[in-house]
Amino acid sequence: MSGVTDRLPRLLSLVPYLLARPGIPIAEAAADFGITARQLRRDLELLWMCGLPGYGPGDLVDLSFSGDTVTVTEDAGMQRPLRLTTAEATALLVALRTLGEAPGVVDTAAVRRATAKIEQAVGDAGIPAVAVDLTREEEATAAALRGALERRHALQIVYYTAGRDAVSRRTVDPMRLHLIEGRGYLEAWCRRAEGVRLFRLDRIEEVAELDEPAAPPPDAEPADVSEGAFSASEEHRTAVLEVGSEARWIAEYYPVDDVVEYADGSGAARVLMQYADPAWLVRLVLGLGGGATVLEPPEMVEAVAERARAALAGAAPQREA
Repeated sequence: MSGVTDRLPRLLSLVPYLLARPGIPIAEAAADFGITARQLRRDLELLWMCGLPGYGPGDLVDLSFSGDTVTVTEDAGMQRPLRLTTAEATALLVALRTLGEAPGVVDTAAVRRATAKIEQAVGDAGIPAVAVDLTREEEATAAALRGALERRHALQIVYYTAGRDAVSRRTVDPMRLHLIEGRGYLEAWCRRAEGVRLFRLDRIEEVAELDEPAAPPPDAEPADVSEGAFSASEEHRTAVLEVGSEARWIAEYYPVDDVVEYADGSGAARVLMQYADPAWLVRLVLGLGGGATVLEPPEMVEAVAERARAALAGAAPQREA
């Protein structure tokens, strides 16, 4: 069952939502609110007991059920949608600007219209305008990818794989563009890997459209991005790192499962990181120059220490005989 902090805003939003959609199937309404049909029915049962002081006929919210559909027949004065707070409006504006300027958006016109309305509301509240921009490199890459997708042409890309610290040249059949957690991705059939892959736009170093049709196999299944772009495979292992404030950027650049910031205000954090190549993780930690320490697993703690000892021994001056 939903907690109070989740349920109260939903209950306040339900009446105007249902008023705008008379006779909506309960399953559809539940899906829009991200809850089960059973939870929605519990919410509707509670709404029946809500209303204006007096609590007589016409004072309470009243609902009409027909089969698996629901209609509000008495709104008890709750017909107007909730107003956004200043913080909520600003957060929504940032999200819309990111969405409108990133690749992969189908209905950009709708996003721009919504952005304009929120910008007006935010402006009326006296908040400075907010801008969210892609880098020039990402904009150029996104434009090239969109063109290839429109013409249904294959691509040749030069791609940096952060998890292996390697650059490779690949021929891919583009399928679609994604915006995931604020970053642009190309979903494509990789001919070298013989599978569907996600390529982060800011890691595509070169892109060239080929004069041949894109032809992903008919059975190529789209990537499941419901839980983010990165999903660990059997080859991936997990390490726990302690990173200082100067090395916190690795949590943004590399795949991580969790980041727990220390409460001492230092900016340091404990990071749960995925890795496939132990040698790569050793190079990453040593390359941070003391900005990160491996805490787990024990074999990686020892591997980093051993490499550090070897480096120190190699750098030590030789004594004269």
